Formats: sequence, structure tokens, C-alpha cells
Amino acid sequence: MKKYIGIILSSACVVSNLFAAPAVVTSPDGQVSAAFEVTDGALRYSVSRDGKSLVETSPLEIMAGARMALLDQSVREHDLSWKPVWGQFSTIRDHHNELTLSLKADEVPVQLRCRVFDDGVGFRFVLPEGSKGRKVVFSNGWKLTEEQGYYSPKGEQGVQGPAARDALGRIQVPLVLEYADGHAVALLESDLYTAADFGAMQTRYDKTTESFVSSRGAAAVGAGAVTPWRVILIGDTLGEMAVSTVALNLAAPCRLEDTGWIKPGKGLWDWRVHGYTVGDFVYGINTASCMRFIDFCSEQGLEYFTLDDHWFKSAKDGKIVVSPEVDIEKVMAYAKEKGVMVKLYYDRKKGNFGDDMLFSHYSALGASGMKYGFMGSKTDFTRSAINAAADHHMVINFHDGPVPMAGVERTMPNLITREYCHAQQDSRRAFTPETFLKMAMVNALIGPLDMANGNFGIKSINAGERQKGPKKINSYISTVVSEVARCVVIYTGLVTLPDAPEEYLKKPDLFEFLKLMPVTWDESRVVNSKISTYITVARRSGDTWFVGSVNDQSERTLDVPLDFLDAGKTYEAVVYQDAADAHGVKNPEVYAIKTLKVKAGDVIPARMAVGGGHAMILRPVK
Repeated sequence: MKKYIGIILSSACVVSNLFAAPAVVTSPDGQVSAAFEVTDGALRYSVSRDGKSLVETSPLEIMAGARMALLDQSVREHDLSWKPVWGQFSTIRDHHNELTLSLKADEVPVQLRCRVFDDGVGFRFVLPEGSKGRKVVFSNGWKLTEEQGYYSPKGEQGVQGPAARDALGRIQVPLVLEYADGHAVALLESDLYTAADFGAMQTRYDKTTESFVSSRGAAAVGAGAVTPWRVILIGDTLGEMAVSTVALNLAAPCRLEDTGWIKPGKGLWDWRVHGYTVGDFVYGINTASCMRFIDFCSEQGLEYFTLDDHWFKSAKDGKIVVSPEVDIEKVMAYAKEKGVMVKLYYDRKKGNFGDDMLFSHYSALGASGMKYGFMGSKTDFTRSAINAAADHHMVINFHDGPVPMAGVERTMPNLITREYCHAQQDSRRAFTPETFLKMAMVNALIGPLDMANGNFGIKSINAGERQKGPKKINSYISTVVSEVARCVVIYTGLVTLPDAPEEYLKKPDLFEFLKLMPVTWDESRVVNSKISTYITVARRSGDTWFVGSVNDQSERTLDVPLDFLDAGKTYEAVVYQDAADAHGVKNPEVYAIKTLKVKAGDVIPARMAVGGGHAMILRPVK
């Protein structure tokens, strides 16, 4: 599938007429176009699809107030397939047309590059030696054509929206707009990792121009420095953008020569289990509890155990004071003996251990990864932590308001996941099914999420039988089948299962789905989606499909067409569904399992309870 075509447009043009019209670049399918023009010293751009304006003419700058001049332009087609280390696809096609504009900002030569895909647009500046030491501000407007239907992440409180464009609070990326006819756009940025002089873009709504404005400054840039890509994703539905590869294609290729040590997987997490009682045993932050978690992971084929906060009391001046209840050396040695990888938490609020020694210390303990909490929202700090983790062959999971580096898992695939969302029971608040469905179609656009789906003991959680369960009794609304389906829907390199081992053992036939489910895929599709209401995601590994549907708080039957199956083959479908009397509040743990024979073109009716779900495993009959 590899080809590379360059088409130079400017050489045959008469200079005096070269830039009389806007420079336009279209997508390979000819439907999406981006246009750029310089008038009165100002650079402006617009984006349309099928002749309909998506971004009306908006300003674009690289140096505040600089007078722009357009010198030359060229267009090339690019078509190349590449293989990620892990993710939603085993092979990704990067097919786009790229426009390069040679410009002057005052007297400083710069380049603007714009890549147009069938489902998105990205543009960035490339800076020359003459920019070194200059104050650089990458700024652009986004004059969108609708007043209503906007969504934006809201940290550990979920998602704000749908809202009017002037009613949004603090705007975080992705900023998502769903049009009245159902199609959607999302605004974000990619390859922030490579743009070493820049922080994440800051976005606000300007009531004067009735448009959104994103900007971020940098200094001391030099030859070859780049800005991040500003990105517009485009979808026929809002949900389908969750499997877009535009941000990944815009990100820099993998920088690691050896990636064999990077192991996506599934694992247990201790934090929400504290206080759970089994006979005379009470789970807590202690050696015996860790050993119990590790035993379960080893026996059930789960790759990871995450030991969260309070395994150490303080970290300062190169010393970690470990909790006396946790024999960390014994725990780590036992995990190694059992073949279980351990991800250890680190909390910067407990003191300054010394960032230059932190990862070597964790590596010496035998940690395969770090769950990094309260690291701050600084891009340079995040980048250095990813690099340090990679230097010590450790995966990393950022928590507590991480920088939204879309596409970074291509460049540095040891970034395995991050909590750029309201994870289940954050701040001991239980999120609703509607919050989950919003985050699956908004927050997930920036990449892998650590949401900690997969609770099985929902009655126990709602009864307050966990020290860190929801503060409000009976506020956790879900069914066990929905919990399984959520693990399919959310893309992540580490599925963090938050419940007690004993709760999974009570439902071994349902837990079998999670044991069989991989976390890295050959193909992914969004089959159904309506924000806040429902979603169906189908993912393929080899010749087997795993399908998950998640519902809001209205009982419904959702048709799941099996158009993704290979024609001419018969499949065995193991169907996991809410029982007839299931209810996300009143009766959350009842389910049914049945087996069907199906083929491409069949439609499965997915009956889902209030707060419910539906899941399937489909294998071809040999």
C-alpha cells in the first residue's frame, strides 16, 4: 500500500498572478477542502466539506501582529501505511494531501503546512533559524457556523454541554460541535510532544468576533522547530470520530528503537477495594492485600497489578519512607515470581523525591510502570516524564488533570493511558451512564483513557461496603453487563479493573469475557452512537470480534447490524445481556448468556436495561 507522490504547482505560474486566488488543498476523496489567503498582510484560512462551511474565514498567526506575505506554494499527495506498537488498529493508512505555503512574517521566513484527510484537517508552522530568540505566538481563530451543540471536557466532573458557544466555561480540548443534522467536528491539537517549545493550546470564546480563539506562545525557537498541529476532526456522526486516526497520523513516528518491553494489558487496582471484607480478611493498604491481588492476577491471566497511594508515607531528597504495613520488597519479589507486572503510584504532593532519580528508584524496585499523580499540567514536565519512563523501560499512566497530548502514543508508546476524564468514582463521586457516554465521544478523542470500568460488585459498592466507594449511597448506576461493555468501548492500553477479586470470582462466566478480551486491536468501528444516549463499538482481534453497547437511563432495544463480519462465513456469537429484570439501580447484577449462529448482514437486537449494556464475542465457525 506504499506510495509517495509529490506534485509541485508553483513553478509554471506567472509570479504577478500566482496568489490572486486563495491557495486550496482538498482531501483525497475531494470532499474536504482548506483554503488560505493573505490579504492586507493578514493570513486567513477556512475549511469546508461538501461545499458546506465548517470553519468560516478565520485569522492565523505565528508572530503576534506580524505582517504576512505569501511567497510560494506547493501541494503533494501522501499515501503510506504504518504499524503502531499497540492501539485500535494494527495497520493505519496515512492518506492526505499536503499544502506547503512559504511565507514571511515581517522579515522572518516561515512555512505553513496543511494536511487534509478525508475526515480531518491539520495545520502547523515550521520555523527557520531566523526565528531564534523571537517571541512566537501560534494563534488561530475557529469561526464555527453553529451557535448551539458544543461539548468540552470538564476534568473530574465529566463533560460540559450541550451548550451554546458563549455559555461554555473553561474550554478544554477537544472542543466538539454536533450539528443539528448529526454530523460533527472536533477541535484539538496533535504532536505536542515534538513541539518542544510550546505548551498546550489555550482556547477561549471571543464574543466580539463570535469565534473561538486558540493560542500559545514560545521563545528561543530555531531552525526546524515546529508548532503543534491544530486539528479539525470531521465525522458523519459524533461517535465515529472516536476511531479517527487523524491525530495519530499527524503525530511523529515512534522514537523508540526497541518497543518489545511495552506490554499493553489488563490488571487489578487496589484503591477502590479498601475495606472490602471476605470472611475474616479485610482488604487494605498492606502486604497481605497486595499478595492477594497478585495471586488473582496470576491465576486469571491478568498482566498488571496497580498499587495506588499510601504505599509510601513521604518522598523527599532521594528517600521514600514506605508505609510500615507494606513490605514493598516482598511484594515486588512475589509479583516477579508470579509473573505479574506492578505499576506503582507516585504522588508529588508528598514531597520532592527528585525527578532525576525517581524513575531509576522505581525501576530498581522492579516496577514495570508508574501511575503518576499530581504531576502538574506543564507540557515540558510531561514530556520529560514520558522520556524518563522509557529510559527505564517503564510504561506510564498520568492521572489528575494530565496534558492532552493527542497522538503521543504513536511517538512514545510507553504512554499507556491517562486519566483525562472523570474516572469511575473520582473524588468518590459516582458518574452517571450519561456522563460515561459523553466522555466516550468527547474526552476519548484525545486518545487512551484510564476510566477504571469493570465493577462487578455493584450492590456492595452502593451499600457503602468500601472505604473509597461513592460518598452517596446508591448513587452508582450501572449493570454488570454494562461494566463489561464499557471495557470494550473505551480505548486504553491498560484496562484497570477496580473491583475485588472475589466479586469477579462470583461471576466467572461473565468475567470470562474480560479474560478473553485483548486490549490492542486489528480493527475498530463505532456501529451506533448518540451522545448521552447510547454507543456500540466493535473491535476485531484476528478473526474474532468483541462488541460492546452501553445505554443511558432509559430502557431500550438497540439494533446492532453485523455488517462488519466477513461475508460468506458463519459465526458463533456468545451474547452477554442484561436479564429481563435487570435495572441499573434496583437490580444491577443479573445477566443472561446465550449462544447464536449469525452471519454478515444479520441484526442483533441488544436489549438494555436502565443504565445497562450488551456485549458479544463473535468467532467464525471452523
